[in-house]
Formats: sequence, structure tokens, C-alpha cells
Amino acid sequence: SNPLTARRAGFLFPMKTQSPTQSDSSKTPRPSLWTTLKAFPRPVWIVFLGVFINRFGTFVVPFLALHMTKLGFSIKQASMALAAYGGGHLVASMIGGHLADTIGRRNTIVLSMFSAGSVMLCLSQAESLAAIVSLACLAGITAEFYKPASSALLADLTTSENRVTAYAAMRFAINAGWAIGPATAGLMAQYSYTWLFIGDAVTSFAFGAIAWKFLPSLRNKNREDWKNVGKAFSSIATACRCALSDRRYLRFLVAAFGPAIVFMQMSSTLGMEIKTAGYKETVYGCVMALNGALIILIELPLITITQRWKTTTAIAIGYLLIGGGYSIFLLGDSIAVYAAGMIVFTFGEMIAMPIAMAYAASLAPEDMRGRYMGVYGLVWGCALTVGPAAGLALFELAPDLLWIACGGLGLVSAVISLELFPAAEKASESGCPAPTPEVAYST
Repeated sequence: SNPLTARRAGFLFPMKTQSPTQSDSSKTPRPSLWTTLKAFPRPVWIVFLGVFINRFGTFVVPFLALHMTKLGFSIKQASMALAAYGGGHLVASMIGGHLADTIGRRNTIVLSMFSAGSVMLCLSQAESLAAIVSLACLAGITAEFYKPASSALLADLTTSENRVTAYAAMRFAINAGWAIGPATAGLMAQYSYTWLFIGDAVTSFAFGAIAWKFLPSLRNKNREDWKNVGKAFSSIATACRCALSDRRYLRFLVAAFGPAIVFMQMSSTLGMEIKTAGYKETVYGCVMALNGALIILIELPLITITQRWKTTTAIAIGYLLIGGGYSIFLLGDSIAVYAAGMIVFTFGEMIAMPIAMAYAASLAPEDMRGRYMGVYGLVWGCALTVGPAAGLALFELAPDLLWIACGGLGLVSAVISLELFPAAEKASESGCPAPTPEVAYST
């Protein structure tokens, strides 16, 4: 058979897609996890370090509601500020992708971090509701628009063979920072909430400085094009049109929305479920910590196994477990049930998320990669906007109905994921750039 045709039988990575008649060279074993990690260039490790520092220093958002109630605002008013931050996240997904593809990955990260630190210092001095809500929205924009750039930069610096491991390692750094950041913030808040804003700003400035000093500028075609910064609307519209005209990518986005909705229940209805069962907040905290601990301890070794699977299968199984984990809460209200549900959910997250992120980055045309990651981030931004409210409404109506819905979303998304690949349409057929050569194939 034609070798090119055989290669195009793969989806994103050459995972068990070879025919039995292919040469023995295709059966070369994958390098070990440690070998893969050591082979990453230094800028990749700089990204890992930066996201760890940034996530460790996410002091303000988890404590913003408590800060506002301490200032005398109601819970409803505090929720307005959190909603404003979520709205800023939506905007950031697209702005960040546009900037990453115009002024470059490094410059976008630097701009995001220094502007985020400045906004946090301003927010620390805000006293009126209007000022707090406005600055919270601005913080959501500035603190989040580095993400498409960092994700695109990882794709730029890695190959299809090690990209999944790179995204898994980045998730490790994020979760490691998150594991110790809130606890540190809690200690700082005992002295003064002002220290939370200062610490958040300082860690943002640190990431910005590290990015400016050590990340590559990658002055290639369509990079550092400051003249096109103002063309954000047309740039974003073009990227959305191209991304959505590729049916593979469109189905991928639709499939990702269900698990994203389920994810949002972790920070909203899960706490209410555990509290309603009569447990203290510490039980909820321990269940949440179980998620982070499993990711830190298991995800990187696990990915050496799951990346050997067919990509369709890995994403589908992951989505199914994400929804199914929360459906386990139907079995009772004991701590063991909550722990079991979180374990299943976390395994689904560890299986699906690194591979899904690598797919989202790798399918994109190189000069639109930042915006494609922005479109993917927009799906999660939409889930952040509607997921908690929808979950709370279902929980108030009937908690069991919510957990059934979570399982249903996981199942539907798994089925859609398995149907990602018969669609053979390419983005280039609609006048858009074709995906990079290494991923211009599907199963």
C-alpha cells in the first residue's frame, strides 16, 4: 500500500495505526518517560516553570468572595464579581489567540502577566462594587489571555510524538502550583487580604520577567506583527470560520463542551452535595485535594500508556469516565462514594485532557495555532459561564438529576469523539490554511 496513505490512516499521532504488513521499523518502542522529558528543549521547561509560578500565585480568585463579604458586600454581590471574572475569561480566550498569532507567543505571555499583576494591585485598592466588578472582569482578561499563547508555544516546540507528554507535564506543573497555592493564600489571609493581591501580582510579574528573558521570540512568518494587533475582530472571525469549517475540529469542540460542563460542577455543586449530606467543608477540601494528588502522582506515568492507544479511544474513554465519575454519586452520600467518584473522574481527566489539548494544537495551521487554541479555550469559557448556573438549577430541582445529566454528557461526548474521524473535510477546502503536515491526516 501507499506509505502516505498508510500514514494518513492515523489520527493525530501514529498510535497503533500501522498495518501488519508494514516494516518492523514501525514497531520501534517509544522512549521512556524520563527520556522524553530530558529531550525537551529549555524553553519548554521555562513554560512549565512559568505556569507553576502563575498557578501557585493564584491567590485572589479563590478568596475574592470572602474578601468582598469582609468588606461588607452580600454573597450575591460577590457572585457578580466572580461572574465578571468568568466573562473576562471568555474575552481572553479569543484575544489571547489573536495576539499569539500576531505579536508572538512570548510577547503575549509577557503582556498578559505584567498587565495582570498591575490589575491585581489596582483591585486591592477598589472599594466600590462597580470598581471591583469592573476590575474583576479586567483581571479575567489580563490573567487568562496568556493561555492560548503558552499552549501554542508548546506545540511549536514539540513534535507529534512527544506533544501529549508535554501537555501532561504542563498539567502537572499547573496542579502542583494549585496544590500549594491556596494553602499559602490561606495563611497570608490570616494577616491581611492585601498580601493576597500583592502575592498574586508578584508571581505574575515573575512569570512575565522569566518569559521575557528566556522564551524564544520565534520571529517567523506572521509573528511579532504589531501592525495587525488592531485587526482583532477580522482575525478572530477568520480563525473561527476556519476552525468551524473543519468538521473534525467542530466535532471535537462539540464533544469537549459536555466534559467541560461536568468539570464546572467541581467548584460549584459538588461542594453543595457534600455539605447537604452533612459533612464539613474539610471533607469537600479533601475530595478536591484527591483530584490534584492523583494528577501529580499518576498522570505522567499514565500518559506513557494511554498515548499508545488509538487517539479516538483515549478521548472517548476519558470523557466517559469524567461523566461517569460524577454519576457514582447516585450510589449514596458516604465519603467513600465521593472519593470513588472523584477517582474515576480524575482518571478520565488524566486520560482525555493531555491528548485533547495536543489534538487541538496540532490540527491547527501553524500561523493560526494561537487562535485555534483560543477557540478551544472559548468552549471552556462558555462552560464556565453556563455550567455552574445550570448545575445549581438542576441540583435545586433534584440532585440525582444533576448526576444523571453528568453521566449523560460524558456518554454523548464519548460517542461524538468516536465519530470525529469519518469526516474527511479539510479546512483548506474552504479557503483556509491546511493543518501542519504532521497532522494532516485522520482515521
